[in-house]
Amino acid sequence: MQGIHHPLGLIYLDQMRACGTQLVAGVSPGHGGELVGDLPVFDLVDLAVKALGPVDISLILNPPYRVLDAALEAIAAGIRQLVIVSAGVPPLDMITLLREAQATHTLILGSGSQGIMVPEQFSVGTFDPSCYLPGPIGIISHCDRLTDDIAQTLSASGLGQSMVVSLGTDGLNGSNFEQWLQVLEEDERTETILLLGQPNSNGEMRAADYVASAIEKPVVAYLAGRGAKIKRHFGDSLTIVANQLSHKRPLLTSVEQTVQAFEKANIPVAEAPWELPIFLPLAMESRHANAD
Repeated sequence: MQGIHHPLGLIYLDQMRACGTQLVAGVSPGHGGELVGDLPVFDLVDLAVKALGPVDISLILNPPYRVLDAALEAIAAGIRQLVIVSAGVPPLDMITLLREAQATHTLILGSGSQGIMVPEQFSVGTFDPSCYLPGPIGIISHCDRLTDDIAQTLSASGLGQSMVVSLGTDGLNGSNFEQWLQVLEEDERTETILLLGQPNSNGEMRAADYVASAIEKPVVAYLAGRGAKIKRHFGDSLTIVANQLSHKRPLLTSVEQTVQAFEKANIPVAEAPWELPIFLPLAMESRHANAD
C-alpha cells in the first residue's frame, strides 16, 4: 500500500484482509520502520521489494499530484499491476504514466478506482466487503461508491458476484470496458455481466460496440445519472466543481445516444438500481433458454 498513512488507510487495510488479501507492506516516505496495524512501513517501494521479495500489485492512495511519482516508483521496482484509488490525478501525469505502463506491460486500474475484488477470495482497493457475496454476476464499474450500493442490492436478492472491477472515475483511465468484458467473457464463474456506467461517456459507447461484436454472455447496464434533468459531466465531485468554476465541459455524447447504443447491442438498460435484481435473472434465464 503506497500512501498507507491515508486517513482511511487502516480501514482499507482491515477490509482487504477480511476478504483474504495478503498484504505485505506499506510505503510512506519518512515513516520507514513504523508499523500501521501490524504492517511494516518502508520509505521506498524498492526497499520493500528487496526486504520482502516480489510484489504482485500495489494500491496507491497518495494525493493526486504525487500519484505519478508513486506509480513510476512501483513500476521501477518491478510491480506490474497498479490500483490507483486517488481521484483527480492531473491529465498530463496520467498520459505520462499510461505511456510508461504501455512500455512496461503494466496493468493499471484508475485513477479514481475502487479496485478489483473476487468476493470472499481477495480484494485490492476500497470495496466494502459486507456488500458482496460470491455468485455469477460480473461487474465492471465506471462509477464510484455506487458500486457498493448496487452490489448490496444484488446480494440482498441472492445475486452474488463473480468479480468486481472498478475502472475509475477520472477522464483518463488505465483500463477500459473492452479489456474486462473479455476477461469476464472467458471467466467460467461469470454467467451475466453488469456494466455500471456514466450516461455521457465515450467509453460506454465503445463498450456497447464491443458487446455487439465480441461478447456472447448476456450483458445488463445501468447508467448513473441517466434521469438527471440538467446535462452535466458525471465525474467525481472535484471535477464537477472545477468545471463549474472554470468552463463548461463539452458533452461528449448525449444520454440518448448512449442508451440507443446499448439498445442496438441488445443490452437492457435499467432505469433505477432496484430494477437490476429483475433484469439480471431475466438475462440469465434467456441465456439458459438459448443454450437449451
